[in-house]
Amino acid sequence: MTGVPASAAGGTGRRPAPGAKLGAAAVNQASLWNIANILTMIRLVLVPGFVLLLLADGGYDPVWRAWAWAAFAVAMITDIFDGHLARTYNLVTDFGKIADPIADKAIMGSALICLSWLGDLPWWVTGVILGRELGITLMRFWVIRYGVIPASRGGKLKTLAQGTAVGMYVLALTGPLASLRFWVMAVAVVLTVVTGLDYIRQAVVMRRQGLEAERAAR
Repeated sequence: MTGVPASAAGGTGRRPAPGAKLGAAAVNQASLWNIANILTMIRLVLVPGFVLLLLADGGYDPVWRAWAWAAFAVAMITDIFDGHLARTYNLVTDFGKIADPIADKAIMGSALICLSWLGDLPWWVTGVILGRELGITLMRFWVIRYGVIPASRGGKLKTLAQGTAVGMYVLALTGPLASLRFWVMAVAVVLTVVTGLDYIRQAVVMRRQGLEAERAAR
């Protein structure tokens, strides 16, 4: 009971139709199936398919590598759009908050590990990138009680550089393009380290300020 007459609330005073509550519940449940979450789910499903395509026929067939690149490209494109759609159209859900970063790290991590396993990419590169991503994720949880560290412009450039570099390594490139991908990956590694150090600095400052605020409030 709200204590407000139906007529004052803009209602007709009639009893709701028998299926009204069921319909509202169905809408609430269906909110999980918004376009942003669907794109995230597609990216998750693409991970095992991408791995199978990349490793097909020993992992060195140019045709299979081209298909693997197509799957990786679709995953990267959905990564760009799902977050934008969720923020723009208020489609943010708890599922999206958890699944989106998992999908991001799953597709990138699987690509790096497979490329290193095939001998195309040094293991230390994979270790630096995956170590940074895991470390920053844990650090965000470490300071989450004091605030959220937003994605920086450098972080977005890092993601773009990583995606471009890994995509070039997935393709069976030769000649000048094969040399170019080395330098693109070098830029990605530098951005990975630099932005990682900047996030650490922000986390330390945020935690220190949070602790000082807690002491002042006592």
